[in-house]
Amino acid sequence: MPAPKNAMEIFQHLDKSNCRDCGEKTCLAFAGAVLQGRRKISECPKLDPSVVARFFGESSDPGTLEEKRDAFLEAMKQQISRIDLASVAGRTGGRFENGRLTLKILGKDFSVDRQGHLYSDIHVNPWVAVPFFDYLINGKGVAPTGQWVSFRELKNGKDRYPLFQKRCEEAMLQVADSYTDLFDDMVHLFSGRQVERQFQSDISVVLHPLPKVPLMICYWRPDEGLGSSLNIFFDKTADGNLDIGSVFSLGAGLTQMFQKLALRHGFAES
Repeated sequence: MPAPKNAMEIFQHLDKSNCRDCGEKTCLAFAGAVLQGRRKISECPKLDPSVVARFFGESSDPGTLEEKRDAFLEAMKQQISRIDLASVAGRTGGRFENGRLTLKILGKDFSVDRQGHLYSDIHVNPWVAVPFFDYLINGKGVAPTGQWVSFRELKNGKDRYPLFQKRCEEAMLQVADSYTDLFDDMVHLFSGRQVERQFQSDISVVLHPLPKVPLMICYWRPDEGLGSSLNIFFDKTADGNLDIGSVFSLGAGLTQMFQKLALRHGFAES
């Protein structure tokens, strides 16, 4: 189901008892908090879990999300088996040889065969695998324009932006704040390139998690009483090559990758 467009769409699924067991004063206030990304719909103690899963893609059981994601990946693999990978190569900016379609993901080769099996020299988590398949199956092959926009400016991105901001931009900001030198190294390890002068920040780089879906990360260190900040931008054509859910997953997957690298190899800034 598409993301709710307003609080009333969420409110209609609640029991409207204003029980306050969720910590909000009213059910409508809770609905507003869910819309803004401050609360999860599954935090309503009186909402049936099946309603949560059906209408909002959430579950009070953490394992359920993993199972749904894995099932979705399996379904996408089945779709891959029914398309001509050789004909997809030109549209996606990849190359087809020896029965495999290979794309550059963050500067590294990432391949898929006709059965949907993935091959790579680097570990790519499942949250990045979903956009990869979506890009192959549904991407229109629109060439990037070099015009950068925020996630909320993409089609259907506005309603999802609060959650994107929390799980991607704020989470990546924590990595940049805590492991600044390593963060600077990481964004350049993945074949990033410098940005145009008007977008320059303390750390700024353009990455290609998919050949025709570049993203730009701009990080500003704290300075003269001002806090640090980080923004992620996409080429304005991103929503022509990926569904907005896949764009979200791409940002979340990249953030998780940076978090794991920082914890494994980084030393926190003093």
